[in-house]
Amino acid sequence: MSVADPEWQSLIRFGLYTGQRLSDLASLTWSNIDLEKNQIRLIARKTGKNVILPIAAPLRSHILSILSSHDAKAPVHPRSFGILKRQNGSAGNLSNQFSQILAAVGLREPLNRRSTQKGRNARRARNELSFHCLRHTAVTLLKDAGIPEAVVMELVGHDSAQMSAHYTHVGNEALEKAAAALPQI
Repeated sequence: MSVADPEWQSLIRFGLYTGQRLSDLASLTWSNIDLEKNQIRLIARKTGKNVILPIAAPLRSHILSILSSHDAKAPVHPRSFGILKRQNGSAGNLSNQFSQILAAVGLREPLNRRSTQKGRNARRARNELSFHCLRHTAVTLLKDAGIPEAVVMELVGHDSAQMSAHYTHVGNEALEKAAAALPQI
């Protein structure tokens, strides 16, 4: 967060507290946020599903701190919204910007812009850290907190337990707690 500008800090908060994809968060307008009902409503671009998300208390505080427009059509994250619009809905440029933030704090290697001579359609090397990791983190934190799987799946928009399991990463604290629960024989 310390190297991210205010808009990226906001996107990171929205990513962690909602578990939603970068393109969905970058396309939010103030009309998607209903503070009276404490909900964010959106249509997931990947699945086309209507998503209604309760707003976590820390995210609500953040939203109130950045609420600057009375225009419901105004974007919550104006610069990112503009980039998404110019890129015809593609979040690639935004993903690259987030990668640069991660590289700036040493969490991943900087993007390599040199040609591989394999063409534009060649498979690219994957880096394990990206904005999408916030989605994985949200799922893991919710499950570690004991939230039932069905609730976690609904919140982040997973259609199957198999997909939800793919997003779940067991932390050391949970493993230590499990080991401590074993009886002495």
